[in-house]
Amino acid sequence: MTRRVQLAINVDDLAESIGFYRALFGAEPAKVRPGYANFAIADPPLKLILIQNPGQGGSLNHLGVEVPTAEAVDGEQRLAGAGLTSVDERDTTCCYARQDKFWVDGAPDGERWEVYTVLEDSPTFWGQAGQEPGAAEAPVGEGASVAAAPAGAQCCGSGNQPGAAGSQTSGADSRPATRCSAAGISR
Repeated sequence: MTRRVQLAINVDDLAESIGFYRALFGAEPAKVRPGYANFAIADPPLKLILIQNPGQGGSLNHLGVEVPTAEAVDGEQRLAGAGLTSVDERDTTCCYARQDKFWVDGAPDGERWEVYTVLEDSPTFWGQAGQEPGAAEAPVGEGASVAAAPAGAQCCGSGNQPGAAGSQTSGADSRPATRCSAAGISR
């Protein structure tokens, strides 16, 4: 595998979105799990991530660059030398995969970028005990019934619902705090 751009988008209806992107790219999803699907497109080199977040469909979840190895992730730490701050996450699980990655902070418009490599598949979205399991892959055929992702799912996860009692927010931002914001990554 060579480097490829990752585009993670929120979708209202995962099964409908899988059908659309299957037709658009002429490819089957590489992975389908509850509330989550990804397409590994060879040409153009793209990792398209679909995260079911009803009411947020069509919005950007995050961006990334997938690299082939952990050494390549380390090589991209050059960004810190260019004045861009980053937060390292080694041996972390999100989006149904164990990964080595870092998040780049400081994009002018607040978009979230990650540079990552997949170490292995995971049966859970976040890989933490007590989280919604996704051990069995969901069917990928047309009309497949697909369960929702864990509530408020973002790549680095959100355990809180907007407006829920006890939900945390980061600064003046009214969105719920995520593991990223708790680690100092702004949205």
